[in-house]
Amino acid sequence: MAYIVIGDTLLTFWSALQTPRVLTIAALLTALVIATLRVCKSSSTEARVAEAKPSDNSDKKRREYGEWTPVKFAYPEIQPWSTELKDRKPIPYRPFRWGKYNVTMGIQSMSWNDWIELDNQYESYHRIRAHRIQTRGERAIRVLGDDANPGVVRGGGEAAIELVHELAEYLCRRYPTTFKVVRHSTKSAKDHHWGWESAPPIKSITIVPLGVSYDLPLGVDDGEGAPERAMEISALLVQDDLALMIEGTDGRYYFQAGAICVPGFWRMQDKIGLPLDEIHITGNVPQYREKLDVSLERFFRRLPVDKPVIRNNYFVQVVRPKDMLGPEEEEVDPEELAWSTTTNGSEDTYSHGHAFAPPAGRPTPTADTLRLRTERQTLRRLPGSGAIVFTIRTYLVPLVELGEERGVPGRMASAVRGWTEDVSEYKGRERGGWTSVLLEYMDAQHQEQVERGEVEEGERVAEYPY
Repeated sequence: MAYIVIGDTLLTFWSALQTPRVLTIAALLTALVIATLRVCKSSSTEARVAEAKPSDNSDKKRREYGEWTPVKFAYPEIQPWSTELKDRKPIPYRPFRWGKYNVTMGIQSMSWNDWIELDNQYESYHRIRAHRIQTRGERAIRVLGDDANPGVVRGGGEAAIELVHELAEYLCRRYPTTFKVVRHSTKSAKDHHWGWESAPPIKSITIVPLGVSYDLPLGVDDGEGAPERAMEISALLVQDDLALMIEGTDGRYYFQAGAICVPGFWRMQDKIGLPLDEIHITGNVPQYREKLDVSLERFFRRLPVDKPVIRNNYFVQVVRPKDMLGPEEEEVDPEELAWSTTTNGSEDTYSHGHAFAPPAGRPTPTADTLRLRTERQTLRRLPGSGAIVFTIRTYLVPLVELGEERGVPGRMASAVRGWTEDVSEYKGRERGGWTSVLLEYMDAQHQEQVERGEVEEGERVAEYPY
């Protein structure tokens, strides 16, 4: 029996029931009192809510499918990041475990401080994302209207406007040396309530290191293409791709707006407008029907405004040798962050759900051309529109760098060997053409670490997902 628990009160209680010792009534009462005190303390800091309880609005018992009453949510204090982006290295996520791979949702609770992570790769990501928006158009930025699936699900326009204001409010607090904002006057924006802490909404935001500014639309009617402009600005403010999921009258969640600039292994045009289950099923996600479908749909319906969550995943990607790059490729995206041509072939001829079709004539993969492609994904519900925003931050790490990290070579080799047949097919262990190279290299690096005394044979010390 498995439970997904946001917070640890229920988990602690359940674990206690599993112990051989039977708890007495007094002990149970004590545990409940302690849990109550902890919840009260948490409520005053991490999830303060004014005038409405976000969890109430997310519960099917209290509303009809597809309906949402805006929640006035008081955000917890966001702790400012004091250093410059150029001094912040990417967080080293290594989300693979020893042994057999188990298909789960893999969701963990997330601090509000950690919603959006920025680092010293920000400028290069911004350049790549801007290039994608310019060259791919609506294949990178898309917002569906109310007429896309009438009577079933609302369009993504309102949520797109809300998202750009949520990001601007968060970023200017979390990274105050990177982002500066100018707000509307109270009078000029009296009918709009996007500002946090009852402040007037943000009028413009400037990315200080890049010297670029953006004017934020106040509503879906604030100029031509306001929702699309909002999604584009959101895409250029962060290093993450963004997807907005909206609940339909059938209780399913639909992909109604997106800023998908660096997907690498999938295309928005194949998934926009689809419900959550069809997105995963048509993408051949292993064991989705058997293990994930019901629990994921239930999780989306019940996700409250005050409980953001996070998960991680990973793939292996092949890139071209540097001496084979053209001038534009070398200048814009030499690591194939945006689209993995060397791994999956042309983006324009890609067949949805059939990754790992490398182009003819691709050089044989080597340790130098292999990358760990890992994603840090967050989910949270927007209080105004009720949409769920899905952020996807992608990191690319050369295999030869991973090979130098203590304990990582042995763990990664074990993880790849532990993939079940369906997971292997999904992640391209055979069709990708890189498996023997990766395992041979990582095994050798692991053996060298054992011989140097850096790790012991059989040692399995690691803190997931690092």
